[in-house]
Amino acid sequence: MLKGKNNHASIVSFATAVPKYHCDQGFAEEFMKKHFGSRLNSRSMGLLRTIFSHPSIRKRHFAIDDPSCLVDEDPDLRIKRFTEQSIQLSAQAVSSALEKAGIGVQDVSGIVVNTCTGYLCPGISTYLIERLGLSRSVRAFDMVGSGCGGAIPNLQAAESLAKTMGGAVLSVSVEICSATLQMDNELDLILSKALFGDGAAAAVVRGSREGWEMVASAGRYVPEQRETIRYVHKKGQLHNQLSLNLPELVKKAAAEVVGEVLSSHGLSAGDVKHWALHTGGEKIINAVRDEIGIAEERLAPTRKVLLEYGNMSSPTVWFVLDEIARNGVDSGDWCIMVAYGAGLSAHAYLLRKGP
Repeated sequence: MLKGKNNHASIVSFATAVPKYHCDQGFAEEFMKKHFGSRLNSRSMGLLRTIFSHPSIRKRHFAIDDPSCLVDEDPDLRIKRFTEQSIQLSAQAVSSALEKAGIGVQDVSGIVVNTCTGYLCPGISTYLIERLGLSRSVRAFDMVGSGCGGAIPNLQAAESLAKTMGGAVLSVSVEICSATLQMDNELDLILSKALFGDGAAAAVVRGSREGWEMVASAGRYVPEQRETIRYVHKKGQLHNQLSLNLPELVKKAAAEVVGEVLSSHGLSAGDVKHWALHTGGEKIINAVRDEIGIAEERLAPTRKVLLEYGNMSSPTVWFVLDEIARNGVDSGDWCIMVAYGAGLSAHAYLLRKGP
């Protein structure tokens, strides 16, 4: 129910969730060799060894019970797994976020869900309405196609809802990247199989100044670079497409959005104590760091999440913010969330920790 406008909105709580199954990169490499080695040439096998042994990632989580199900997974079983696991992980994250906020489902007036690793109609939001017992009149929105950067456009939509409606708005990001597993002699696919994992995150946004105040946000789209990072359909299956030029392209777009939110409040990069960067991979992290001028010590949370979870696409930036919060944040501290992905796109949110 519409209850009037509020000039302020804050992230009052957030939570993350990952599947129980996880494996280290050594196991993943051997699994790929065993089950997909016959379709890879000698160059690809060499790349597989090099990429999977990179020390920036130690382990990842996958929404499976047994990894053997990933070998030439039937498309119908794949979308069934995506459906079940995306709803389960999302519901887990939402329940934890609501508990942290000290509110119940009856207080939720809106929900925004984004994903890019599967398609459901009706969307995931409707499943969560049923699973969690949300009001049947809740404002519900599903976003698709925004890729790894999707959490921030989602959060922008949640902020707008929170400022115009009473109650709490849920911002939910969930990706089952394992539901897009393909393997062939393409560098994009080999890189993807060593980088991506599964996960979900949910935030509670309200019209207040409690928690993390949502101060400013910005986004950039570079559609002429669409082919550098996207999913493409081949024989009805999603294949990840990544360009080796991504670090150069991403750093420019990321620097633009960060510059915009900083200048909106007369800040410089040095004024920001906390940086929640999406874990797009070590080369991209380094490129964004150098272009913006972020001190390396500020990136410890980002690197830790990359090490322990890899890249979970859109929810990942929330895992980094969670790591920042675990390390301790003082009232008044500035934080910038930065995410980038399909589009090509980049997004930033300037946050300030409240009392």
